[in-house]
Amino acid sequence: MRLNPTKWFRKDPQMDAARRLYVVIVEQARHPAFYTTCGVPDTVTGRFDLIALHGFLVMNRLKDGNATRQLAQAISDVVVDDMDRNLREMGTGDLAVGKKVKRVMEGYFGRLEGYKQALSGDDDGLAAALRRNLFAAATPSDGQLAAVVGYVRREAAGLGDQAIDRLEAGAVAFGPPPSDVELEECHAG
Repeated sequence: MRLNPTKWFRKDPQMDAARRLYVVIVEQARHPAFYTTCGVPDTVTGRFDLIALHGFLVMNRLKDGNATRQLAQAISDVVVDDMDRNLREMGTGDLAVGKKVKRVMEGYFGRLEGYKQALSGDDDGLAAALRRNLFAAATPSDGQLAAVVGYVRREAAGLGDQAIDRLEAGAVAFGPPPSDVELEECHAG
Protein backbone atom coordinates (compact mmCIF):
# COMPACT_ATOMS: atom_id res chain seq x y z
CA MET A 1 0.00 0.00 0.00
CA ARG A 2 1.42 3.31 -1.06
CA LEU A 3 0.58 6.41 0.97
CA ASN A 4 -0.01 9.75 -0.66
CA PRO A 5 0.96 12.44 1.90
CA THR A 6 -0.43 15.29 -0.27
CA LYS A 7 -3.91 13.83 0.25
CA TRP A 8 -3.59 14.49 3.99
CA PHE A 9 -3.34 18.24 3.44
CA ARG A 10 -5.89 18.62 0.68
CA LYS A 11 -8.89 20.77 1.50
CA ASP A 12 -12.26 19.09 1.53
CA PRO A 13 -14.78 21.58 0.12
CA GLN A 14 -17.69 19.65 1.61
CA MET A 15 -16.22 19.81 5.13
CA ASP A 16 -15.49 23.50 4.63
CA ALA A 17 -19.13 24.07 3.62
CA ALA A 18 -20.33 21.99 6.59
CA ARG A 19 -18.20 24.07 8.98
CA ARG A 20 -19.59 27.32 7.52
CA LEU A 21 -23.16 26.01 7.87
CA TYR A 22 -22.48 24.91 11.43
CA VAL A 23 -21.16 28.35 12.36
CA VAL A 24 -24.44 29.92 11.18
CA ILE A 25 -26.46 27.21 12.98
CA VAL A 26 -24.63 27.97 16.25
CA GLU A 27 -24.93 31.74 15.76
CA GLN A 28 -28.69 31.42 15.25
CA ALA A 29 -29.00 29.13 18.27
CA ARG A 30 -27.23 31.72 20.43
CA HIS A 31 -29.70 34.49 19.60
CA PRO A 32 -30.77 35.92 22.98
CA ALA A 33 -34.48 36.08 22.04
CA PHE A 34 -34.75 32.29 22.19
CA TYR A 35 -33.88 32.48 25.87
CA THR A 36 -35.45 35.78 26.90
CA THR A 37 -38.60 35.79 24.77
CA CYS A 38 -39.24 32.12 23.98
CA GLY A 39 -38.30 30.69 27.37
CA VAL A 40 -35.68 28.17 26.25
CA PRO A 41 -33.49 27.44 29.29
CA ASP A 42 -30.19 29.32 29.03
CA THR A 43 -28.19 26.27 30.03
CA VAL A 44 -25.70 23.98 28.31
CA THR A 45 -28.59 21.62 27.50
CA GLY A 46 -30.84 24.42 26.27
CA ARG A 47 -28.10 25.73 23.97
CA PHE A 48 -27.41 22.22 22.71
CA ASP A 49 -31.11 21.71 22.00
CA LEU A 50 -31.27 24.92 19.96
CA ILE A 51 -28.23 23.79 17.96
CA ALA A 52 -29.94 20.43 17.38
CA LEU A 53 -33.15 22.16 16.26
CA HIS A 54 -31.37 24.44 13.79
CA GLY A 55 -29.12 21.61 12.64
CA PHE A 56 -32.25 19.58 11.96
CA LEU A 57 -33.75 22.40 9.90
CA VAL A 58 -30.66 22.60 7.68
CA MET A 59 -30.19 18.85 7.39
CA ASN A 60 -33.88 18.37 6.65
CA ARG A 61 -33.43 20.71 3.67
CA LEU A 62 -30.45 18.62 2.56
CA LYS A 63 -32.33 15.30 2.70
CA ASP A 64 -32.76 15.02 -1.08
CA GLY A 65 -29.93 13.91 -3.34
CA ASN A 66 -26.72 12.00 -2.74
CA ALA A 67 -24.41 15.03 -2.68
CA THR A 68 -26.59 16.89 -0.20
CA ARG A 69 -26.91 13.80 2.01
CA GLN A 70 -23.12 13.72 2.12
CA LEU A 71 -23.12 17.37 3.19
CA ALA A 72 -25.63 16.55 5.94
CA GLN A 73 -23.27 13.78 7.09
CA ALA A 74 -20.39 16.26 7.06
CA ILE A 75 -22.43 18.59 9.28
CA SER A 76 -22.96 15.69 11.70
CA ASP A 77 -19.20 15.09 11.70
CA VAL A 78 -18.62 18.76 12.54
CA VAL A 79 -21.14 18.50 15.40
CA VAL A 80 -19.29 15.46 16.79
CA ASP A 81 -15.97 17.33 16.62
CA ASP A 82 -17.50 20.37 18.34
CA MET A 83 -19.08 18.27 21.10
CA ASP A 84 -15.75 16.52 21.66
CA ARG A 85 -13.95 19.87 21.89
CA ASN A 86 -16.59 21.37 24.20
CA LEU A 87 -16.56 18.40 26.56
CA ARG A 88 -12.78 18.63 26.82
CA GLU A 89 -12.99 22.38 27.49
CA MET A 90 -15.53 21.70 30.26
CA GLY A 91 -12.99 19.43 31.92
CA THR A 92 -14.17 15.99 30.89
CA GLY A 93 -11.25 13.57 31.14
CA ASP A 94 -9.83 12.03 27.97
CA LEU A 95 -11.01 8.54 28.89
CA ALA A 96 -14.62 9.68 29.42
CA VAL A 97 -14.91 11.96 26.35
CA GLY A 98 -15.67 9.18 23.86
CA LYS A 99 -18.50 7.75 25.97
CA LYS A 100 -20.00 11.17 26.64
CA VAL A 101 -19.79 12.19 22.99
CA LYS A 102 -21.52 8.95 22.03
CA ARG A 103 -24.32 9.58 24.53
CA VAL A 104 -24.70 13.24 23.44
CA MET A 105 -24.78 12.28 19.77
CA GLU A 106 -27.38 9.56 20.40
CA GLY A 107 -29.53 12.30 21.92
CA TYR A 108 -28.78 14.60 19.00
CA PHE A 109 -29.79 12.04 16.39
CA GLY A 110 -32.85 11.12 18.44
CA ARG A 111 -33.91 14.75 18.41
CA LEU A 112 -33.34 14.98 14.65
CA GLU A 113 -35.58 11.96 14.07
CA GLY A 114 -38.22 13.28 16.46
CA TYR A 115 -38.29 16.66 14.71
CA LYS A 116 -38.44 14.99 11.30
CA GLN A 117 -41.53 13.05 12.27
CA ALA A 118 -43.11 16.02 14.05
CA LEU A 119 -42.53 18.46 11.20
CA SER A 120 -44.44 16.21 8.81
CA GLY A 121 -47.42 16.17 11.20
CA ASP A 122 -49.67 18.78 12.74
CA ASP A 123 -48.76 21.63 15.09
CA ASP A 124 -49.75 19.61 18.17
CA GLY A 125 -47.19 16.93 17.30
CA LEU A 126 -44.50 19.54 16.66
CA ALA A 127 -45.38 21.27 19.94
CA ALA A 128 -45.06 17.93 21.76
CA ALA A 129 -41.63 17.30 20.21
CA LEU A 130 -40.46 20.81 21.17
CA ARG A 131 -41.83 20.44 24.70
CA ARG A 132 -40.07 17.07 25.08
CA ASN A 133 -36.71 18.26 23.70
CA LEU A 134 -36.21 22.01 23.54
CA PHE A 135 -38.24 22.77 26.67
CA ALA A 136 -37.46 19.58 28.62
CA ALA A 137 -36.22 21.52 31.65
CA ALA A 138 -38.72 24.40 31.37
CA THR A 139 -42.41 25.06 31.22
CA PRO A 140 -43.07 27.45 28.36
CA SER A 141 -46.27 29.42 28.19
CA ASP A 142 -48.75 28.41 25.50
CA GLY A 143 -47.76 31.58 23.63
CA GLN A 144 -44.06 30.77 23.80
CA LEU A 145 -44.63 27.24 22.56
CA ALA A 146 -46.93 28.40 19.76
CA ALA A 147 -44.42 31.07 18.72
CA VAL A 148 -41.61 28.50 18.49
CA VAL A 149 -43.85 26.10 16.54
CA GLY A 150 -44.59 28.94 14.11
CA TYR A 151 -40.89 29.79 13.91
CA VAL A 152 -39.92 26.19 13.10
CA ARG A 153 -42.57 25.95 10.38
CA ARG A 154 -41.52 29.34 8.94
CA GLU A 155 -37.84 28.41 8.93
CA ALA A 156 -38.46 25.00 7.36
CA ALA A 157 -40.41 26.71 4.56
CA GLY A 158 -37.77 29.44 4.23
CA LEU A 159 -34.97 26.90 3.96
CA GLY A 160 -37.02 25.08 1.33
CA ASP A 161 -36.93 28.26 -0.74
CA GLN A 162 -33.14 28.67 -0.44
CA ALA A 163 -31.16 27.47 -3.43
CA ILE A 164 -29.50 24.13 -2.79
CA ASP A 165 -26.26 25.29 -4.42
CA ARG A 166 -26.02 28.09 -1.81
CA LEU A 167 -26.32 25.51 0.94
CA GLU A 168 -23.76 23.29 -0.78
CA ALA A 169 -21.44 26.30 -0.77
CA GLY A 170 -21.95 26.69 2.97
CA ALA A 171 -24.37 29.63 2.96
CA VAL A 172 -27.66 29.56 4.84
CA ALA A 173 -29.94 32.31 6.10
CA PHE A 174 -32.31 32.06 9.03
CA GLY A 175 -35.06 34.51 9.84
CA PRO A 176 -35.31 36.25 13.20
CA PRO A 177 -36.43 34.35 16.30
CA PRO A 178 -39.96 34.96 17.55
CA SER A 179 -40.45 38.43 18.98
CA ASP A 180 -42.49 39.70 21.90
CA VAL A 181 -45.09 40.89 19.37
CA GLU A 182 -45.42 37.37 17.91
CA LEU A 183 -45.74 36.00 21.43
CA GLU A 184 -48.58 38.42 22.18
CA GLU A 185 -50.28 37.42 18.91
CA CYS A 186 -50.01 33.74 19.92
CA HIS A 187 -51.58 34.54 23.32
CA ALA A 188 -54.40 36.43 21.64
CA GLY A 189 -54.97 33.73 18.97
